[in-house]
Amino acid sequence: MKMLRLLCSFLALAAAVSALAADPTGTWKWTTQSPNGEISTTLKLESKDGKLTGAYSNAFGDTVISAVSFQQEILAFEVVRDLGGNKFVVKYRGKLEGDTIKGTLEAAGPDGGEAMKLDWNATRTPTQG
Repeated sequence: MKMLRLLCSFLALAAAVSALAADPTGTWKWTTQSPNGEISTTLKLESKDGKLTGAYSNAFGDTVISAVSFQQEILAFEVVRDLGGNKFVVKYRGKLEGDTIKGTLEAAGPDGGEAMKLDWNATRTPTQG
């Protein structure tokens, strides 16, 4: 009987942990302070076939994200843009804590100079019910 109770307790704990697992899906919004001013951004993350995918939108247009990973509550992804024939990659990395993601982004510096690192703090928008 003790073994059965122990097994039931273990299964209940496992179910609770899985229910509390971090879920990055949803719509996220933030404003980045860049050398050229504020850039308002929206990211829509969803899970398809067990993989995260996303659509990214700001004043420079809409695009899909690439190189997406989510491990131990750390979200990482890249945004690749073609600006005037030049490929421009912005790398995002941040920690998910409830309905916020706090991290840094890294982009090539002006004229190929030293990379810029900026903070980004996203908030998940409430779902429409």
